Amino acid sequence: MHEKSILSADSRQKADEKRRSRRAKIGRPVRVRPSDPRDEHFEDIPTSVNASKEGIYFLTKNSKYYVGMRLFVTFPFSSAHDPLSSEYVARVVRVENMANSNKFGVAVELLTTMNVKGGKPGPR
Repeated sequence: MHEKSILSADSRQKADEKRRSRRAKIGRPVRVRPSDPRDEHFEDIPTSVNASKEGIYFLTKNSKYYVGMRLFVTFPFSSAHDPLSSEYVARVVRVENMANSNKFGVAVELLTTMNVKGGKPGPR
């Protein structure tokens, strides 16, 4: 299928240098689904660790994420019918294997919003 790209803790510092905006520590549910029909379908609802205008970082037990994977991301997520939730098209930019844990840290870049609220474009 797809070759996974997993970073070690040493590689995180280099990734941090690419951030364009400050991250806020915020723990909210995130709904994540693959957007490419070639990827096996799943629905993951992890909790965010931090977020910014351009991205979200969350921890998950799901090992199906890979760098470059396209996703539908709903944040914050409470239900599929919550009008306050925003849905985005996103791309996985980093997957980290969390040491001494069966979890992965996943960083996604928010590419565009799927919501139509006043015609404003998404983050990019």
